[in-house]
Amino acid sequence: MDVLTLSRLQFALTSMFHFIFVPLTLGLSILTAIIETRYVQTGNEVYKKMAKFWGKLFLINFAIGVVTGVTLEFQFGMNWAEYSRYVGDIFGAPLAIEATVAFFMESVFIGVWAFGWEKVSKKAHLVSIWLVGIGTNLSALWILLANGWMQHPVGYVLRNGRAEMVDFLAVATNPVGLLKFGHQVTSGYTVAAFFVMGISAWHLLRKQNPDFFKKSFAIAAVFGFIATIAVAVIGDLHAAEVAKTQPSKFAAMEAVWENCSNAPLHLISFPDESNQCNLVSALPVPSLLSILAFHDPNAVIKGLNSFPKSERPPVTPVFMSFRLMVGLGTLFLLLAGLGLYFSKKGTLEKNRWFLYLLVWSIPLPYIANQLGWVVAEVGRQPWIVNGVMKTSDAVSKAVTLPQIIFSLVTFTLLYTLLGFVDIYLLMKFARKGPEGHNEKVAHESDEISFAADAATN
Repeated sequence: MDVLTLSRLQFALTSMFHFIFVPLTLGLSILTAIIETRYVQTGNEVYKKMAKFWGKLFLINFAIGVVTGVTLEFQFGMNWAEYSRYVGDIFGAPLAIEATVAFFMESVFIGVWAFGWEKVSKKAHLVSIWLVGIGTNLSALWILLANGWMQHPVGYVLRNGRAEMVDFLAVATNPVGLLKFGHQVTSGYTVAAFFVMGISAWHLLRKQNPDFFKKSFAIAAVFGFIATIAVAVIGDLHAAEVAKTQPSKFAAMEAVWENCSNAPLHLISFPDESNQCNLVSALPVPSLLSILAFHDPNAVIKGLNSFPKSERPPVTPVFMSFRLMVGLGTLFLLLAGLGLYFSKKGTLEKNRWFLYLLVWSIPLPYIANQLGWVVAEVGRQPWIVNGVMKTSDAVSKAVTLPQIIFSLVTFTLLYTLLGFVDIYLLMKFARKGPEGHNEKVAHESDEISFAADAATN
């Protein structure tokens, strides 16, 4: 193991762990705002309890997410100093806006919302949670615009031995960054929807506070169904943009080795990197890949063999992550649609198999989000800034191997502890339910997990 490999491993560990919290923060802030809006509109106290209950889970997730995000920024100066020196003029601008505008706004108004119940008017309190939701999503926008620039650098010149910004508007309107934002935000909404539906399903299986959790489920099902459709539509647009701006990544996503016009999409395929071909290529749909990539059946898909080996991304992890992500996304659309149907028909509690399925499905959108980032970041390799700077040139020159090992072990232990704290707190308050509710059916010990508890019934 060298400094470069361990630095990459450390950043992967810390960023993927941090990203456990980001999608739920994005989605649950908006869902809580929608629920409180219903309370202000109707005056129904159930909606107020719902906003408090789901908002408490949001606060837990938000707090730990902030803690885990701080270490990422330090690594740019510690492990990746050469990267920061070379492109900091551009990369730092959107991150500075995120910190001084979006994060400041959400941090201020989250305090108003958390401590302002009965202290400010209903409408002022409602405005505070909407500003929190808008702030969290604006934070994602600026961070993803920074990442989008790494995927497709625009608005810069190479001057004085570094990349310097010459067109901020080009960076802020980079189509890759905007599509990444849309895809990620709707993916976060999907995470939140399945989080709420899964916890609601768990309580409905035990007939605990059914009115409360049927209402929660109904709102989340509508939210989730719209979100899953949006994920699919924006994801298609995003993939087409990748085909145009990062053809080597797109070729790895679909395991295309040779240039091909009228390129088919093989429904069953598996790459063999060592022999630069596919072990399996079955069930081709004629011209579909060309249509999806360029909306033209005659378009040419550039194959991996058109790129030097040193500039190809690792094919197998990118290909498998992309296929699994798409498969899970299709599953989410189906489950959200069924949830909406059963909720509208009033037959949700009768379909216990479906409620059990949703409890088990809570982790799946998290996994899909992580797979999406594997596609985005591993698929960009060997570049840290596509076509401009390689990852091997970005690592700090002053950092030593023992220092990286120490920080890697420390972060691993710290994040493991934070992970247990997060799971414990979320499960504790999710299982407890809303304040003042009465359980109607006894259930297993509070020490048993959602999944294990579901399996015993």
